[in-house]
Amino acid sequence: MAREFTRVGVVGLGTMGAGIVEVFARNGVDVVAVEISEAALARGRATLARSTDRAVAKAKLAEAERDALHSRVDFQVGLDALHAVDLVVEAVPEQLDLKRRIFAELDRVCRPDTILATNTSSLSVTDVAVATDRPRQVVGMHFFNPAPVMKLVEVVRTVITAAEVVDDVEALCARLGKVAVTIGDRAGFIANALLFGYLNQAVSLFEARYVTREDLDAAMRLGCRLPMGPLALLDLIGLDTAYEILNTMYRRGGRDRRHAPAPLLRQMVTAGLLGRKSGRGFYTYDRPGSSTVVPDEWTPAATPAGADGAREVTRVGIVGSGTLAAGLVGLFGRAGYQVVSVTGEAQEPTGLGQAVRDSLDEEVRRGGLDGVDRDAALARITWSATLDQLADVDLVVEAVTGGPGVEQTLFASLDEICKPGVLLATTGSSLPVIEVAMATGRPADVLGLHFVDPAAAVPLVEVVRTVRTSAEATATARAVCAALGRTAVVCGDRAGRVVDALLFPYLNDAVRMLEAGYATADGIDHAMTLGCGYPAGPFALLDTIGLDVALAAQRALYRESREPGLAPAPLLEHLVTAGYLGRGTGRGFRDHTPR
Repeated sequence: MAREFTRVGVVGLGTMGAGIVEVFARNGVDVVAVEISEAALARGRATLARSTDRAVAKAKLAEAERDALHSRVDFQVGLDALHAVDLVVEAVPEQLDLKRRIFAELDRVCRPDTILATNTSSLSVTDVAVATDRPRQVVGMHFFNPAPVMKLVEVVRTVITAAEVVDDVEALCARLGKVAVTIGDRAGFIANALLFGYLNQAVSLFEARYVTREDLDAAMRLGCRLPMGPLALLDLIGLDTAYEILNTMYRRGGRDRRHAPAPLLRQMVTAGLLGRKSGRGFYTYDRPGSSTVVPDEWTPAATPAGADGAREVTRVGIVGSGTLAAGLVGLFGRAGYQVVSVTGEAQEPTGLGQAVRDSLDEEVRRGGLDGVDRDAALARITWSATLDQLADVDLVVEAVTGGPGVEQTLFASLDEICKPGVLLATTGSSLPVIEVAMATGRPADVLGLHFVDPAAAVPLVEVVRTVRTSAEATATARAVCAALGRTAVVCGDRAGRVVDALLFPYLNDAVRMLEAGYATADGIDHAMTLGCGYPAGPFALLDTIGLDVALAAQRALYRESREPGLAPAPLLEHLVTAGYLGRGTGRGFRDHTPR
């Protein structure tokens, strides 16, 4: 029988602490809310009042419920007020010495049977627990911000935490309407260990001027359907907080270079550019604490239409016969371009042609296209058996399969056939674009157009410029993407572009975590969906993408950088070798019904 908690204490009433108070009080638990001074107590009371008033205004809480909630909270100065509680949750800043002093004092003040919990997100719970004479009754309860909304709690057990304490805390989380994921005491736990490696790598991409901040954030929002881009999220978290979490994980987690704070992050913290709370971080805000972004010296200048040298494109050639080619033929035809589809067949190819028709019919069913426009799009498509009909197009998009040699041979042929000034684009990701470009005599007109899968649905295109790509070619590609209704992000020519360069190392880190036995696939997926607001957990996503696809992408990233932390996880390689590739084969990290 789980222990019944009727009165709990919360130490520290910042944003997180006040949110935890609200979670308990909303669920009928009496709370003693403690701060260090009357001024700090008043700020905590005001934070709680603002949160509950917002909930009432949004009809998520009745006024009577709000009043009852506040009646359950006893605001006090000093830890002595916690002498009669059943559980204490500490939510003070991430400073080990501070937490150890508080826990030593709580050990003196609280009843012998009181459970002591820390909300730390990166520090060792064990290091905190040994400051007491009751380490078996110390546990981590890591809530996520905003605590009243986020459903996840990471319950962190140390090697000496009593099993019944973990059981009692898990039952309490269920009573609070939270999903508890119980894990061991290691750097970053689940969510932060995966999230901050990704955020740190995003800073490195920006620091290297590989991509602008706006394009970087747009790539991850649109390409991965994340609620925020990484740089905007760092501004929300606070760059100083992120730096401390990364530094702690680096020191405690085996000095993995993926967690070594990027130099730019340290420099910005030193300069006081801490994000929203200081009014300036990766973005500039209209005032400290605001979420309203205002222009600054990094804001891209608006360019009048045509002033950037973009060339006119009216006829487009698509080379390829696979799923991507079918999606592109329909996409360009619907956007009003005359399309020459080179598939090796002079007549409409059965499979590809039907795929194009099915895609446009689906748009009609969804209401995004009417029948007249569908028929007009189909009428714009010309089917060709040879490349010769590409002599008069303005843009060629290659979407073939078969490997690097095939792409280079194709581009050499296009160089001979196409008129001067034609933009030549590759959708491939296995070969640097510059190697394709140098197979031609016009490298200034060659770039990458990476349509994030599925091309017909994802509103993002990565425009990959090489060291030889001209500004006019880049501007033309941007204009074409806009005409397709897609957002273009411009990046340099490196493995993974933007989306894959950030996505697949995160997925690989999750596999390593599972491989180490630290958490289950379900627990890790819950941590990222419920704790970070991701649309899918890493293992659900891997099974959807295909483990073979993920392994190939990770190998390419590792080959380019030789960074040990990017080496593919052995478990991923073993599953691919065994033929467990995800949903398509019926089994990946989970069992699926074969399609």
